[in-house]
Amino acid sequence: MSKTFEKLQPYLDKAMAFETARNLFEWDEQTTAPFEAADYTSKVVGIISDEYRKCLINDDVRKLINKLKEEKEQNELSSNERAIIKELDKTYKELESIPPEEYRAFNELTSVSNRAWAKAKKDNNYEYFAPYLKKIIEYKKKFASYRAKKGQEPYEVLLGDFEECFNIKDLDLFFDKIKKELVTLLKQVSKKSDTIDKSYNYLKYDLEKQRDFCRYLAGYIGFDFNRGVIAESAHPFTLQLHNHDVRITNSFIEDNLESAIFSVIHETGHALYEMNIDDAVTQTLVGTGASMGMHESQSRLFENIIGRSEAFWTPIYDKLVDAYPENLKNISLKHFIRGINKAEPSLIRTEADELSYSLHIIIRYEIEKMIFSGEADVDKLPDLWNKKYEEYLGITPSNDSEGILQDTHWSYGEFGYFPSYAIGSAVAAQIYAKMKDLMPVDQYLLDGNITPIREYLRDAIHKYGATKNTNQILKEVTGEELKADYYVNYLKDKYEKLYNL
Repeated sequence: MSKTFEKLQPYLDKAMAFETARNLFEWDEQTTAPFEAADYTSKVVGIISDEYRKCLINDDVRKLINKLKEEKEQNELSSNERAIIKELDKTYKELESIPPEEYRAFNELTSVSNRAWAKAKKDNNYEYFAPYLKKIIEYKKKFASYRAKKGQEPYEVLLGDFEECFNIKDLDLFFDKIKKELVTLLKQVSKKSDTIDKSYNYLKYDLEKQRDFCRYLAGYIGFDFNRGVIAESAHPFTLQLHNHDVRITNSFIEDNLESAIFSVIHETGHALYEMNIDDAVTQTLVGTGASMGMHESQSRLFENIIGRSEAFWTPIYDKLVDAYPENLKNISLKHFIRGINKAEPSLIRTEADELSYSLHIIIRYEIEKMIFSGEADVDKLPDLWNKKYEEYLGITPSNDSEGILQDTHWSYGEFGYFPSYAIGSAVAAQIYAKMKDLMPVDQYLLDGNITPIREYLRDAIHKYGATKNTNQILKEVTGEELKADYYVNYLKDKYEKLYNL
């Protein structure tokens, strides 16, 4: 470590501590905090956010960054340290552009807006959440304008917060290809949806048994309970303090067995990424996933490509049947596999099948673009949302809870996040194609041996954290940058076989 970097380290450590505290409040807010706490706790979150900003945005840090960017200093840094300086420079420019009073106010707002969203969703009352959403959008528009380069659209700035490798033009091409290739296939599949029965999924399933089985599933895949915990929240999510404290949540529905099962597999995929980040970079600015697209690739890989395969369920399906013999004793493994892969248009993104899933993302992507170009009015978003669902999926939400209010992301100001799910699905398919060339993936799954798969992902992707970006990792792992063809071909092959097309 260079002497200049040593001088910077105390500022980084202090900022990390405040960020950790802020994350703890977010965890508490979504899991165990009482409803009426939000308005008062938001003041604490605002102060912590302000102190975090002060740790990084000051003349001393700016001088150290400038010095560390010099060629001589760069040569003295390790590759991890160079990645930290690059990320710090980006973070500094972002935070410096935002007036401190606005930064604090925004963090206070998002501390209460998520609780407002949860209440609105529970009560099916979009009008209750709308005022919060208006304020969030106003802040995000202002923040984007502070940072936008000449001629750059505000929404493109926000996209870059989650995935630096892909801009609006890239995503438009990506989604156009998906629509062109998959919408026709979905229509063909929908005509044969009655050939797959999954009525068993909507029987009554004891919630305590669901909790037990989902805990078992997380451990089976590799979740380390000595370094992680599982709680419950309205919308499942993953949060990490560092690689030895990774937290996930789940949500349970009595008459939908699949919901919690695939949520916990999804979140465990996120958790494995965070747990496997190298000790050398955890608790630093690059101590998390390479991007949200890469992060979602790991959760989507485990949830769908691995978690919906017959090979994965072969060693463990009997355990699920034993938990619910009255519901599943006459449901064979092959019946179950066809059921969990059934494709048909549905309203809820998190419970959508693989084939229609990206259409849910395209809807959100198009609406977000309209919001930030001034084409969409907040008060009319429910109608816009419903029209998009009718256009793309041929179905219309009967209420706002299963429509505009179904996702938590906007309550935190996470505009630009949703495309990461589709990018992640495509990245997962590309990595999976490479894995099959390198190892007998199906045989490992049939043997109930997840370890070689988990270790490969750790060594090829996870341990690097955010020291590399999505395309750098893909290039090193697969020899190519992102190509949507792997995703399209994977889905075509899977669903043409499933439905005998």
